[in-house]
Amino acid sequence: MNSIPNTNEGRPGANAPEFSVSELSGAIKRALEDGFGYVRLKGEISGYRGPHASGHCYFALKDDKAKIEAVIWKGSFGRLRFKPEEGMEVIAQGKITTFPGSSKYQIVIEALEPAGAGALMALLEERKRKFAAEGLFDEARKKQRPFLPKVVGIVTSPTGAVIRDMLHGFNERYPARVLIWPVRVQGEGSAAEVAAAIRGFNALAAGGRIPRPDVLIVARGGGSLEDLWSFNEEIVVRAAAESLIPLISAVGHETDWTLIDLVADARAPTPTKAAEWAVPKYSELIDTLEKLMLRKRTAVRRSLDGAKTHLKASARGLPKLQDLVALPRQRFDETDRRLSRALLANTRAHATRFARVSGRLSSAPILQKHARCGERLEALEKRAGRALLNRVAVSRRVLDGKAALLKSLGYHSILSRGFALVRDESGQTIRQAAAVVTGTMLNVEFSDGSIAAKAEGPVQSDDPKSTKGPVKTSRQKPGGRGGQGSLF
Repeated sequence: MNSIPNTNEGRPGANAPEFSVSELSGAIKRALEDGFGYVRLKGEISGYRGPHASGHCYFALKDDKAKIEAVIWKGSFGRLRFKPEEGMEVIAQGKITTFPGSSKYQIVIEALEPAGAGALMALLEERKRKFAAEGLFDEARKKQRPFLPKVVGIVTSPTGAVIRDMLHGFNERYPARVLIWPVRVQGEGSAAEVAAAIRGFNALAAGGRIPRPDVLIVARGGGSLEDLWSFNEEIVVRAAAESLIPLISAVGHETDWTLIDLVADARAPTPTKAAEWAVPKYSELIDTLEKLMLRKRTAVRRSLDGAKTHLKASARGLPKLQDLVALPRQRFDETDRRLSRALLANTRAHATRFARVSGRLSSAPILQKHARCGERLEALEKRAGRALLNRVAVSRRVLDGKAALLKSLGYHSILSRGFALVRDESGQTIRQAAAVVTGTMLNVEFSDGSIAAKAEGPVQSDDPKSTKGPVKTSRQKPGGRGGQGSLF
């Protein structure tokens, strides 16, 4: 019997156990997971295209010599504080494992953060350039803060010194109504809460049960770049840019800055200063109101004084009452006399005519007609007389009313209170004693008549230093004899 030769004799590993492909892949997977477990891996993100349709993210981490595949499951991606971006240098924390379907190993990332402050600043500058290119930082799109808001909305943490300082500032300056939307201002999920609070305030209906704020304040105390990173997230920046309510950013101290500071309508150096910007100071409002009232009273007083001066000047320029009504009154009297004579003459002429006609008429019908015409003529004559009297009475009342108005506006009413009007020989009114030359003949008009006077010189004043005073005059009395007197 011939024996079958053993073909494995003399070959390396001829006695090694035999594995299937699946068994070998599983053994390699267990060896990697048991040998490394959780690791922190630093590298640059490569090939990132955003989440897959399933919600998982697939990309690679590389340095200048090697590359390792990476995956972030959907559940872990939603909890990440920093989202992956192409070319971003990060520190990933996760578990090393294999993917047997393609015979490759990979890291399953559970936490992700930028590799140091330099990487954060680079990411911040990149986002800043992106939003600036979209025009989110333009001054033209920023809204003016209301001068006197009734309701102020605050997005901040409900605990800590920030909200206490802000409420204290409101109480000291102006008693406005304050609505607080509590949020986390640091850590996982804080950016989404801040964005939701801004949009929530804007979604409130005007006049609703919860009043819609007139101005918003997003506030947080100071901290490191990592502590303030939530206010650099895109979701927060876009929510602030979309806000229809004027928004004041008060994140960090004066030296700190975040992207929400650039997109907000105003950036306050501290949360306390934001409260001061939001509402005016009550005492300053009172001072401003008092100044405006003083200016108003002064303006009204000046306007009344000017109107009074103008009225006096206009009254002095009005003509005499008798000069205005003398000619119309004369015309009226003349017309009255002519009309009366004309009516009498017309009546007599018609009577004479009818008498001549009646003499030629002999028949009874004609006599009857003549009688009727006479009666009608008498009636018309009476009506004409009454109409004339009524017309004359109406015209006289109108004329008397205008005469009374003219009398109230004329200077004679002033003369009746003890004043006198002085004119020179040419009839020009003299208003100052300095305009009178010694020896000038004057006409002095009182309320009950006028007298002629002659200027003799100024009257000596009680003040020895005074060189001015009333003019000393002599007046012509009835009978041609003069008398001395002083006119004021």
